[in-house]
Amino acid sequence: MCPRILSAAAQSWASKLRPESVVLFVPFAFTGVCTTELCSVRDNLSNYANLTAEVLAISVDSPFAQKQWKDKENLNFTLLSDFNREVCKAYGAYYDNFNGFHGVAKRAAFVIDKTGKVRYAEVLDSAGNLPNFDQIRETLQSLA
Repeated sequence: MCPRILSAAAQSWASKLRPESVVLFVPFAFTGVCTTELCSVRDNLSNYANLTAEVLAISVDSPFAQKQWKDKENLNFTLLSDFNREVCKAYGAYYDNFNGFHGVAKRAAFVIDKTGKVRYAEVLDSAGNLPNFDQIRETLQSLA
């Protein structure tokens, strides 16, 4: 996928990430597809660690809900709360209305290099679809 043009706020946030980062946005904690996605990442984390990439998952859930989810699923990477919806909006990964819920992160994946430049971007309109993890790994390998 072609890199997306990000807002200044998103570029500023991305420039603080080190090393290469895989940033995953998920709509809600404890839901079926989101849990499947993050458990798959958990089970395959060595694919990212071998490429020196940090994995971050972001949702609009509270940090308290995320901690419960992380503990229940034994997630071995960082979960970040975007409770105020600033980061998902800046990345263009935002539903104004998602099945009656206002302000929900879209399922999305970004690969950000060491300089803060987005090298891969995928924002999915359907929350039932998963990011293309093969393409994410290929992007990371091209940065190694």
